[in-house]
Amino acid sequence: MNHSDLAKYVQNWGLKDDMGFVAIAVSSNRPVGAAWLRLLTGENQGYGYVDDQTPELAIAVLPEYRNQGIGSQLLTHLLAAAKTSYQSISLSTRSSNPAVSLYQKLGWKVIAGSETINRVNSISFKMKIDY
Repeated sequence: MNHSDLAKYVQNWGLKDDMGFVAIAVSSNRPVGAAWLRLLTGENQGYGYVDDQTPELAIAVLPEYRNQGIGSQLLTHLLAAAKTSYQSISLSTRSSNPAVSLYQKLGWKVIAGSETINRVNSISFKMKIDY
């Protein structure tokens, strides 16, 4: 929320085209992860922008809950729900992100020519899944 380029993914949540799921830990009843879609268009385009009809994926899991299948479950539910509303979904990710293999396993493809130097001076690229 403190970085203006990232805040757009969550500010004013609940717009008409917003869609997402939250994972709650049974032991603590607290949120431990979330995956959501948002259409970011016009001057408000996000890092994974491909066109005005394709929402961008954002996903986060607290570090202590990673590698337990939570991200996979969140993505599986979100992708199933999104099929009724969208023809495709995009995302932007760092090339070093371990989740790239999960995205590929679920059917995401790297968009050729989308590689760029990101805000932390490493390589990021866009990926897209089509239904």
